[in-house]
Amino acid sequence: MQNIPEIENLIKLISKLPGLGPKSAKRMILKMINNRQELLKPLAQNLSEVFKNVIRCKICGTLKSNNSPCDNCENKSKKFNKICVVENISDQWAIESSSIFQGYFHILGGTLSNNNNQNKEDLLINSLVERISRDNIDEVILATSATVEGQTTAFYIQDTLKKTNIKISKLAQGLPVGGEIENLDDGTLISAFKNRKKLEA
Repeated sequence: MQNIPEIENLIKLISKLPGLGPKSAKRMILKMINNRQELLKPLAQNLSEVFKNVIRCKICGTLKSNNSPCDNCENKSKKFNKICVVENISDQWAIESSSIFQGYFHILGGTLSNNNNQNKEDLLINSLVERISRDNIDEVILATSATVEGQTTAFYIQDTLKKTNIKISKLAQGLPVGGEIENLDDGTLISAFKNRKKLEA
């Protein structure tokens, strides 16, 4: 293979994406280079726009446009009384595509774990407490993954919300142990939401 630094760097970057390795990255890059006008140029422009204009909402954790209000937490046209707490934006998208949940989302951006440097502040848990009070929320649904880290995070949130006297539920344990929300099929998600259990403080 030719030693072209720009391509080598691009292969390294694309290889870091989920589900892609060096071989897949090379195929993608060759496809883009062979279609400069149709693929490479618009992709470069769109990536630049996303970098400049798409940010994480500091209140609910979802993605939003830099200069626009957040559709998830600041849209007052829809008055929901439930918040679904998930680990990642991919979890939010998976639940939204199933159409089982109508309400607000709160995206933690990770989990609590001794194996990483995730701080409680980074998970927007204080923001969650503020949203519950501000938006008159009746129920918080903990939709964290059935992993040790996911369940530890859910327990911590449950403990934090004790004083709010709000209904706290978690997805039914039909979820596979060690399973992640984003990888579940719609049927499993629908069943988990319908059979969610109230957590006792």
